[in-house]
Amino acid sequence: MKKKKRVYSGARARKNRRTMIITGITAGAASLFVLGMLLWVIFGQNAGTDLAREDASIFEASVEPYVPETVSEYINENVINHIVSGGKAVSQALSERPATVEMTAENRSTFARINDCLIVDSSKVKIDVTSDGIPKSDDKYYYLFQQPTYEDNLSEEAEPIAKIYKGDDTSFTINLNKGGADSRLFSKFSVGVKLDGKYTAISHPRYITNPGACAGYSYGGMSHKSIKGILPDPLRIGELADLGVEYATYNMPLSHILTTSGGIAYSYGGVTYHFNAGIINNYDNLFIRLNNMGIDVAAIILNDASVSAFPEISHPDARGGSTAPYRMFNANTESGVKALAAIGSFLANRYSGSGHGNVSMWIIANEVNARKEYNYMPFVDVNTYTAAFTRGFRVFYNAIKSQNSAAKVYIPIDQRWTYNTSKTGDYDAKDVLDIFASSIKEYGDINWGLAAHPYSFPNGNTAFWNASKYVTHDYSSPVITMDNIEVLTNYMQTDAMRTAEGNMRSIILSEIGYSSTSGEALQAAAFAYAYTKMVNNGHIDALMLSRQTDAGDEIAALGLALGLQTTGGHKKTIWNVFKYIDTDRRNEVVSFAYDIVGKHF
Repeated sequence: MKKKKRVYSGARARKNRRTMIITGITAGAASLFVLGMLLWVIFGQNAGTDLAREDASIFEASVEPYVPETVSEYINENVINHIVSGGKAVSQALSERPATVEMTAENRSTFARINDCLIVDSSKVKIDVTSDGIPKSDDKYYYLFQQPTYEDNLSEEAEPIAKIYKGDDTSFTINLNKGGADSRLFSKFSVGVKLDGKYTAISHPRYITNPGACAGYSYGGMSHKSIKGILPDPLRIGELADLGVEYATYNMPLSHILTTSGGIAYSYGGVTYHFNAGIINNYDNLFIRLNNMGIDVAAIILNDASVSAFPEISHPDARGGSTAPYRMFNANTESGVKALAAIGSFLANRYSGSGHGNVSMWIIANEVNARKEYNYMPFVDVNTYTAAFTRGFRVFYNAIKSQNSAAKVYIPIDQRWTYNTSKTGDYDAKDVLDIFASSIKEYGDINWGLAAHPYSFPNGNTAFWNASKYVTHDYSSPVITMDNIEVLTNYMQTDAMRTAEGNMRSIILSEIGYSSTSGEALQAAAFAYAYTKMVNNGHIDALMLSRQTDAGDEIAALGLALGLQTTGGHKKTIWNVFKYIDTDRRNEVVSFAYDIVGKHF
């Protein structure tokens, strides 16, 4: 049976016509939107500004609407205006699309800029990218690459970890994976495109610069009334309260704290490491005791790890050929980076609020410009040497700050500022510091601090105020002692040395001392004058006198008796000067020094 066609008339027919018109207009608006999106995808990525404007003008001409009376009768004028304005917005977006730019061989590697590489929401990394226009390439994507710290260039085998539509202002967001085998906390990132079928980097690499954003602790130390600190004698810790000590340094040689099995197991980066439980327990007790006396701790991480037992800790070139007590840390291999990251993470986590005592300052290595004596690797040019140290330093920095956001991390230098008597020996502290600071800024600035050792030169020259050809009051001074300490603090106020925010970095004098070999009164007067200069300088956060008790091996090898007391416990003249110099008895205990130091005081 044939179905009869329904026929409507009157109000029912008008309602159907109105529905059809509205449906048609809605479909038309949707079509305009889809058309706009297609134009953006097809033309926006690869077309120049002129073409985009041409598309826009055509589109604008098409949206100057002739609106039939039947439409205006049934569609609100606001709806029509909304459709028209939406079309114009698409048109304007097309016209404002940045120009597509042909990259050159000269600008290709830095065409895009990673302005920020930051941890957000504690578990994500947001990487902001800008460029002057959109680079021409094989497709419409930017690609993000993750590089290990020891790779300076994008390898041919590199595969992207993310991609996004190209723009002159865009960003990637990826997972941090803190602590995992695929952690990105110690990697650097670069942006690339596909050119002729191959991935090509178009930005300088950049590291995460706010590792503290994923930290579980925030211990920055206690409040103090003075800058007075010392290298303590562990057998005479109880004397520190009487001396009014505010800070203490303590060495943490890796040979003491690492073990190949047993002990405290710590899994990090997909590898399990082991720490000597007995030694770690001793550090726990020591740091708790110091903290309970109101003393903040600066721990010095020293690489004397056994090359046979822990080869990954030492730089591949530094595993033999020297009797130096300490070696260059290894951030030149994956296993080395993982080991340094695990050590820094374990120590900072344990000593930042977990009930084992607190460390607010961490010093990475000892006098890093003293290659032969304290940071051995075979002689290379100063740039190569400093790059090796800088990589390891950043691994430690990110590891420590990712556990304790308020901790301070320092690079240590000795007093030989521009003094270099051998082309194959040690390096000038200034050269190392300059290269270190420049590299840190280049790959993403972090808030490192400086731990200086402004001993007299030579070290046994207790009367440091006497004129010396090695001590001048300008930036080219061969050495920096307490006589010209302002050279160092002035230099640290230059733009090249300031933080990204323009602030002066933290400076501590983590080793300074004067020998009593030439007399106790001279030693005490030297300390009184040096301490007064430090306080008047105003840019030194802490000093650590070396040491509480004379060291027998130091006396035998170097003729230096730097302690407040002898090995037998005899308290030298310097004892009371040290004890009272930051109290209301200062003038009383330093008055004798005026005749010794003379007009300089």
